Amino acid sequence: MALFMDVHKMDSGVSAADVAKAHQADLETQGQYGVEYKRYWVDETAGKIFCLVEAPDAEAANRVHREAHGLVADEIFEVTEHS
Repeated sequence: MALFMDVHKMDSGVSAADVAKAHQADLETQGQYGVEYKRYWVDETAGKIFCLVEAPDAEAANRVHREAHGLVADEIFEVTEHS
């Protein structure tokens, strides 16, 4: 499985509470596609959301978002973890 970071750009801003609800919907949907959403970050002022997800491919990760709440990522990058 690969690791991806996706980016959502919300024109009208975003609330952490709304993102938490969307993330919960992702968690309830992810198992159908062999996807695991790991963490997410929110910049409420800039209207940006970042999601770290392990998935077979980028489309599977986006499919979970699409089915769970309809907010697909604007960009998605395959990443590797380093410390």
